[in-house]
Amino acid sequence: MGIIEGLNKAFDSRVRLGIMSVLMVHESVDYNSLKELLELTDGNLASHIKALEKLEYLNVSKRFVGKKPNTSYQVSHLGRMEFEKHLENLEKIVKGQL
Repeated sequence: MGIIEGLNKAFDSRVRLGIMSVLMVHESVDYNSLKELLELTDGNLASHIKALEKLEYLNVSKRFVGKKPNTSYQVSHLGRMEFEKHLENLEKIVKGQL
């Protein structure tokens, strides 16, 4: 197995890496907060969120705050396991353990 084979291709993008990193340390983050924190456009964030949702790495909660829709995201159990595995493999590469 090659040195990068253990890395998850879903996290190749710096945007997806950023989304997952934020969500791993927060129980839930709403769309606008993610957009501001990662300094992304609506289209850019939406496309990467959609890709992570398709892989079932995120849970989505939609509700209304007053009369405004509010969408928030949480890391799913599968997403947490896959991201932790990705980070462990990155650490092995950095430490020269592969």
